[in-house]
Order: sequence, then C-alpha cells, then structure tokens
Amino acid sequence: MINKIIITEIMKFVDREEELKALKDRLSSDDFELIVIYGRRRIGKTRLVLEAVKNREHIYYLAVEGENLKHFKRFASKVVPEVEYAQEDWESYFHFLKDKIVVIDEFPNLIKENPKVVSVFQRIVDLELRNTKTKLILLGSSISMMSDKVLSYKSPLYGRRTASMKLKPLKFFHLREFFPNLSWEEMVEIYGFADGIPYYLEKIRPPFWEWLEEELKKPDSFLKDELDFLMRYEFSDVTTYKKILEAIAFGKNTPKEIRDYVKAKHSDLTPYLSNLIETGFVVRRVPVTEDVRSKKGRYYISDNFVAFWFRYVNPNFSAIEEGIFDIDEIRRDYPNYIGSVFEEVARQFLIELNKRKMLPLRFSKIGSWWHRGEEIDLIALNDEEKKAMFVEVKWSVLGEKDIDRILKDLEKKAEKVGLDDFTKFYGIVAKRVEDKRDLIWDLRDFSKILNRCV
Repeated sequence: MINKIIITEIMKFVDREEELKALKDRLSSDDFELIVIYGRRRIGKTRLVLEAVKNREHIYYLAVEGENLKHFKRFASKVVPEVEYAQEDWESYFHFLKDKIVVIDEFPNLIKENPKVVSVFQRIVDLELRNTKTKLILLGSSISMMSDKVLSYKSPLYGRRTASMKLKPLKFFHLREFFPNLSWEEMVEIYGFADGIPYYLEKIRPPFWEWLEEELKKPDSFLKDELDFLMRYEFSDVTTYKKILEAIAFGKNTPKEIRDYVKAKHSDLTPYLSNLIETGFVVRRVPVTEDVRSKKGRYYISDNFVAFWFRYVNPNFSAIEEGIFDIDEIRRDYPNYIGSVFEEVARQFLIELNKRKMLPLRFSKIGSWWHRGEEIDLIALNDEEKKAMFVEVKWSVLGEKDIDRILKDLEKKAEKVGLDDFTKFYGIVAKRVEDKRDLIWDLRDFSKILNRCV
C-alpha cells in the first residue's frame, strides 16, 4: 500500500505540551485555520499532529512522489464518502471537505509533483474555505521548500496561514523521560549521539555503547544512509555540502578554515553556508558580547547527530560496511568530542537555574566568547543591571587545585572581555567536582535542581 494512516514517527510523546495546546486550541476554533508545521525529519511533526487530532474526525494523508490526487481521494472518501464521486482535482475535493480537519503530511511532495499546487491551494482557501470551520494542516520536512514555497512573502499562500510552527529538537533534560534510570553521564553521552531527536532516542536501548556497537554491525543499520537521506530532502547535489559539514565536524569553524579544508573560493563557499544555515544543518554564532553582524562569526553543526555522523560514521564507512569497525575507536575519542556537547548541556542547565532564580543574576542572554586565541565557554549577561557571570565547562573530574587554577585563569580572561563596569561572578560546570563551592556545579546538581533521581 502506497499510503497508510499510521504514526510514522513512533516515539514517546515528550515535552510538546505547549505546541500541543496551541494546536488543539486552533482545532477548537470556530474559524478557518491554515496551520503550517515544519522541521527536519525525525523531529516528531507527524506524532504531534496525530496526538492533537486524536479522538477528532480527520483526514490524514502522507503525500508521495506521484499520483497524489488519486491516492488522496481514496483516503478522503473513507471519511467523507461524497469525495469518491468528485472530479479528480483539489478544488472539487475540498468542496466536500468544508468544516473538516485535513492533514497533508510531506506537502513538499505535492509541490515536486506539481509546482502550481501552491497556487491551487491559495484559490481553494480564498474561494472555498475562508469562511468555513475547516482546519487545513500542512506538514513538511524540507525546510527550504516550506520556507520558500509556503511561508515566504512570494508564496501564493503568503498571508493565508493562521499559524506556523517550526519544531526543534527536545532539550537535554527531556532525555530523562526517555531514560528514567540512566545516570546523567550516560545521558550526556547519548545526547552527543542523538541530540534531542525523538526518532533516534527511541531507537536506543541502553547500555548506550553496547547498543551502538550492535547497531553499527547491522547490515541494514539506519546509520549508514541516514545522513544522505536527510540531506537529499534539501539538496540535489550533496557532495560539497557534505564536505563543508565534515570540515565543521572536525573543528574548522571559521570561513577561512572551512574554505581551506574544502579547497573552495570564498565566492563559491558563501552560498553553500547560507543554504546550510537556512536548512538548519549549520548555525552561525558570534561572541555573546558582539553584534550579530560581527566578522568574528563561526560556524557550527546544529545538531549532535549530524556532528557525530561526520566525525565517526563517515570516516569509518568502509570498516563499518565490512563489519570490522571497532567501537573502541569512538570511545577513545569521545571525551574530546563530548566537551562541546557538554558546553551546550551546561548552557541549558544554567538557563534552568535562571528560570528558577537560583543564580546571583537574572541573565537575558548567554553564549560563548572568543577573541585573539582567548575563549570563555559561557558568559551570562544582564546588561540592564550590569552583571556578568563567566563559566568554564569541563567534561572531567576536578579537584580543589584544578578548581583554583580554572577560576584564576577565568578571572584573567574575563578582564579581556571589556565589561569593566560590570559586577562579575565566576563559575564552573564539570562532570564531577571533589570540592563543592558556590557557583561550582557537577552532574549531581542536575538531579537536585530538577527534583529528579538519577
């Protein structure tokens, strides 16, 4: 069967309460709603929508690569029998679907089949649905196509949508709901692999390293072609894009470093980087004290799964294919890789503390800082009250002397940031500390703060 009314992204329904409530509110309104939901594959779009329409009469259709009019008719007529006798075009179908909930998943497949379909849907909205209670939900995994063809000002549907959601990965602390009995250390390791992508989290069967070893040995492992699968949703030729992502995965973060690695001219590289940012594979960051237009910008891979794949799967593809790859090659290097992952975990941890008013300042922004070879992992700023907290993040066990040294170095580096009239605080987030002090945290504090047990 080409299409099935099933949940294609099986997962625990974790931390989508706000999105779910917003969606249910729209479904309960007395007005026409055109709701656009998009985000990278595996993020949980389908699961969110099916949870929202559960116990409500609805038509769910997963668009395919061809003959969508015929397939949609078959599914729609199961809910509204009159559609069976309608002329085979979208306008005729929706004439009989007024006041219904209609979900079209992977809407970009309709656009690929017929680029004029967006204009067709515009006419349907304007002439058939605008003054009805119809709820039309369009989902898409191609971020570039959804942004350009559906959401942009030049789209025929511009101004017709009543709501849009870009689903993002779950946060680190939501992994506790997937793995209630694991240590925080193992969850950081898992986060370094799966990020907050529900599809990958659902696949993992702890212990993590045993599961990963078994997964890499499978002849049909999803890890082998997952990246190509993701990228071909956005790009027709992925070769240069993959080379850029490989460069960034190995720490080439500046335009010059990436250009030298890829061996491309600046004029050739810029559009690729722009496209990678638009599609959510890459993010450009500047020092937290700088304007977004700063020339000090660096490029980073947006999610850990992509970074993990380019660092460990791609370079070892032949050995993995032959079934001779040794998982210890990853385990030996993982502490080096996990350092930057733990920085993001620490950032999210400090944000949670900030929400709970458990810090000596209420910060309004937080991020990294770098200048001429000096770097500070995290700086939290309250510009209005002129307060700043400088934090070093260490994926290691720290004793008393380690802490003293890190704090002393941190104070020296803070002098170079230029916040001379700010009240300054200094802290550390580490895997483990043997000398507990104020503003010194480790993994044990995660459970205390969140009132959960490891």
